[in-house]
Amino acid sequence: MTTSDVITQIEGKVGRIRLNRPKALHALNTAMCSAILEALEAWRTDPAVEAVMIDHAPAPDGDPKLSRGFCAGGDIRMLAESGAKDGAEARAFFHTEYRMNHALFTYAKPSIAFMDGITMGGGVGLACPCDFRIATENTKFAMPETGIGLFPDVGGGWYLSRLPGRIGQYLALTGHRLDGAECLALGLATQYVPSAALDDAKTRIAADPQRMAAILGESAQSAPEARILAQRETIDRLFASDELEAIYAALEADGGEWAMQTLATLRTKSPQTMKVSLRLLHEGATMATFEDEMRQEYAVGCRVVQRHDFLEGVRAVIVDKDNAPKWNPDTPEGVTGHVLDQIFAPLPQSDEWTPA
Repeated sequence: MTTSDVITQIEGKVGRIRLNRPKALHALNTAMCSAILEALEAWRTDPAVEAVMIDHAPAPDGDPKLSRGFCAGGDIRMLAESGAKDGAEARAFFHTEYRMNHALFTYAKPSIAFMDGITMGGGVGLACPCDFRIATENTKFAMPETGIGLFPDVGGGWYLSRLPGRIGQYLALTGHRLDGAECLALGLATQYVPSAALDDAKTRIAADPQRMAAILGESAQSAPEARILAQRETIDRLFASDELEAIYAALEADGGEWAMQTLATLRTKSPQTMKVSLRLLHEGATMATFEDEMRQEYAVGCRVVQRHDFLEGVRAVIVDKDNAPKWNPDTPEGVTGHVLDQIFAPLPQSDEWTPA
């Protein structure tokens, strides 16, 4: 099964999913998610497939500019264009993407994702459900959605809420980029493997998936220092609250260079979707199942994608590139509990997300 944007094939004893949209840094569209879902379902009961491997195809002619991404997210332009109309195409994308996320999360066969390059948004949703998540010196991992008026979806409310201390809240609000060593230290990655060793590891795994853990152990090396851990105490203290106003106040009261830089970063983000993110992580921490998480994120996503801040964020960052979004409301105080309740309200049963 091959499409222009994703290649799915059996290689040796593994089902291989290769993202193949290099000019968009392998950002996902609906057809790609459908093709991945189809492959996962076909391989689920195929005795010839013992494991699933996810990576990105090499860039044409080895162009380094096109080799920077594992998966840079989703089709943001389409989502905004749909959100400005009836939102139907955006809802179809979310529904299919979240089914793919859930299928990977519940997959019975071992799975492995190679996060060699930019791993953001939709790429996080592909990698985090996998049993093995490989970071390299090229990994740049982030959930930067609040900068375009969106929120960390594709299971972000589940994964980020389970990180140590308040690091998940910090990442959700600021969109801070983690490197491969930091991903390993936080448990977002399971191994740190030099990019030069990946091809050999993939070949060996395809030949003998039952030895996947051992092969990765033999390929891995010690990671550099995880720089974010030096800020762990500060992050836990200043991001302790689930109220955005209290986080602002804590940063202002601290007054240090790191706190002031972080506060300046937050002031560039959408107050509405920062509050959405805090609530998402607060509720995600106690979700009984990943299915429950995805059902809630779908309801939230269907609404947020049609609100002013997302359309304005995409205009400012993706379309006009002036990087000067005019958020509405433009302060945390302007985002009321009533607005959040509307965004988080369950959908009618006939419109709810359901797993594949």
